[in-house]
Amino acid sequence: MKETVSIVVTGAQCRAARALVEWTRETLARKADVDAAVIEAFERKLAEPTGDDRQKIERALEAGGALFIAENGGGVGVRLKFSRADVRRIATLEGEGGTVAMDDVP
Repeated sequence: MKETVSIVVTGAQCRAARALVEWTRETLARKADVDAAVIEAFERKLAEPTGDDRQKIERALEAGGALFIAENGGGVGVRLKFSRADVRRIATLEGEGGTVAMDDVP
């Protein structure tokens, strides 16, 4: 059985992940439902977010295409789950279709 590794995302990883997915702090704040000031303080090592806010930030960045890498002897890190071209295609597809509605077909 493969052991799951719990990753505690750091402020540096957050900043790097934002750069990789090409989001501003405000975009991350909106997508994570976390105040932008909390994200700024976290990235600048001025304050730690609550556990709930940290999870929201991590989930939002992962949904945006970031993949957090646990300590593996070479240090913690972050990379894109997809290539930049894939991320652009996904973003384009997500922006299509007009108004969001229920997907259930009767």
